[in-house]
Amino acid sequence: MRFIKLHGYGNDYLVFQEDDLRAAEDLAGLARRLCDRHFGAGSDGVAVIGHVGEAGEAGEADFHVRIFNPDGSEAAMSGNGTRCAAAALVHERIWTRPELRLSTRSGVKLYRVLEADEARGRYRFAAEIGRPRFESGAVPFRTDEPLARVVSHPLEVAPGETVEVTALEMCNPNCCLFVEDFDALDWRRLGRLIESHPRFPARTNVEFVRVVSPERIEVRVWERGVGETLSSGTGASAATVAACLNGLTGRRVTVETPGGTLAVEWREEDDEIVLTGEAEVVYRGEWLNGNDER
Repeated sequence: MRFIKLHGYGNDYLVFQEDDLRAAEDLAGLARRLCDRHFGAGSDGVAVIGHVGEAGEAGEADFHVRIFNPDGSEAAMSGNGTRCAAAALVHERIWTRPELRLSTRSGVKLYRVLEADEARGRYRFAAEIGRPRFESGAVPFRTDEPLARVVSHPLEVAPGETVEVTALEMCNPNCCLFVEDFDALDWRRLGRLIESHPRFPARTNVEFVRVVSPERIEVRVWERGVGETLSSGTGASAATVAACLNGLTGRRVTVETPGGTLAVEWREEDDEIVLTGEAEVVYRGEWLNGNDER
């Protein structure tokens, strides 16, 4: 089974064509094996590219992309993972036009090629990845009474320990916390606790956000089904929206992550999120172990 490995700011994905996985009966189990950094190829996720007619998603898309996490769960969307899939299509010359529409479980996303350095395997895209949703039921976030927005909401993460969170649905459930100093906070422990908190019935991505200025934020990401990641496209988008909702930034923000810097714009005219970033090819490979479990 052939694949190509790419990363978006250190958030790495193994990209397969659906046709090459025809023999795989258990994609969740295969994803767990592939993503293992000791016994597999190693990655933060697997992206599977299929033809739209075969995937059953709709009309105006050019391809369909499914994203699997290292724990075998399937994500609705990944900003970096889907960008890696787009870059793989361009790099392999499967797609040669300047615009590409990818269908995901979170809807159809439009990718525009801004730069293509084929020799170095680097590609830059501006992507319309969707509109945030704020109702507590849409996140989903369990509350005693339905909320139109979950902003600066108290969340008890452990007995006697409560934090303020802003939760929203940005392709996936997201929970954002604002911090002043990453080093002074055990954010990984909090991320682990919040990811599977009972108030998030579908689990959640967790973003820890430090506001540097109205135009710049720093983010640390604890991703649902993955754990700590060097970057997250949907996480950077959610962090931008949360910062704007709390009156801390404007709608155009530079987002710095340990893996690199993304640009996020929350367009005022239509509420669409435009995520601009790169994907880089690492290598091509062939998985020889089939779909057999150890």
